[in-house]
Amino acid sequence: MPWTEKHRPKFFVEVKGQDLGISKLKNFINTFPQKKKAIILHGPPGVGKTTLAHVVALETNSEIFELNASDLRNKGKLQEILKPAMEQKSLTKKKKIILVDEVDGISAVDRGGLTELLSLISLSKYPIIITANNVWDRKLNVLRIKCEMVQLKEIDYKTIKEMLIYILGKENKFIDDKTLTNIALKAKGDLRAAINDLQTISRIDGSSMILDERNKKIDIFNALKMVFKEKPTKETLEIFNNVNMPIDEIILWIEENIPAEYKGEELAKAIDALSKTDIFKGRIYKQQYWRFLVYENILLSYGISAAKKSIKTGFTSYKKPTRILKIWMHNQRTLKKKSIAQKYAKYVHVGVKRAMQEFPLIKQIINSHKEIAKELRLNEEEVEYLKK
Repeated sequence: MPWTEKHRPKFFVEVKGQDLGISKLKNFINTFPQKKKAIILHGPPGVGKTTLAHVVALETNSEIFELNASDLRNKGKLQEILKPAMEQKSLTKKKKIILVDEVDGISAVDRGGLTELLSLISLSKYPIIITANNVWDRKLNVLRIKCEMVQLKEIDYKTIKEMLIYILGKENKFIDDKTLTNIALKAKGDLRAAINDLQTISRIDGSSMILDERNKKIDIFNALKMVFKEKPTKETLEIFNNVNMPIDEIILWIEENIPAEYKGEELAKAIDALSKTDIFKGRIYKQQYWRFLVYENILLSYGISAAKKSIKTGFTSYKKPTRILKIWMHNQRTLKKKSIAQKYAKYVHVGVKRAMQEFPLIKQIINSHKEIAKELRLNEEEVEYLKK
């Protein structure tokens, strides 16, 4: 049996390194229903997102209904499986918790699944716990607004080492201190990976076994922290290669948060580096000079990091780019406009481009008679858009 399952915590006191996450999850469950019926536990792999969901179910004597979102990417499946689970009472226990694991899977191949999930959250009679590795995916924008957000941090290597020693005691096995420290360090905050390594080494009696450094993806918050607060090094140049986010979106995060860290001369230098990044981005798009990507990356990472005069300390709360939301809202409006124009163009046999150009007139025509909207088969959202 894998040690990750065998030694999975059953009580909150057994969960280490996530005190703030535990406190927020307890409060969400104990005060349900609130304004928000779902909570998202997000953070890198191996920090205990799914484990916390199971622990809170055990602690509150609740039945837990679990599904993996990567297998439920369309509207039909969610209606078939998740909707009944949200409507039916538990047969064995007084309470019930719905766990939607790895919601990133829904956004990967979205065939109405995410829209349906949002609808079901509103109707749910039971608290919903959602887990995600990358909650900042653009497709999850609306989900983030609808749910309470709790970030689980990477686990300190000292805490990981303590857990490894505890597990070895339970298994009545011994591994030398140097190897345990090595396992804990190489895991880079991933407790699950560390326990898997521990089990492998214990089986082959391989205290001298060399563990490879994990090329681990990091979230945008840790990347910003390294760029803004730490001394620029060779590793700084590679930092955004390990963030699962498009470079254009990373630029927006940098733009939003530079003023939170830099002031005066530092701010001027950082903005200058960011502006040059934008220049190279423009050249790449217009001229297809993809070799300029290396300069874009250097300026965005090392260039901005080198703008500060000294290493910075203290906690800074980095904010999600407001421009992302504005762009998304603009795109949503454009989508409706284009959809209406396409239906109109097809009906009157003109080009879509012409219909887009003449949209103000088309809007007046459609609003003048209710029957026209029905004739064009406009949906409710399109009709509402025309009324604005």
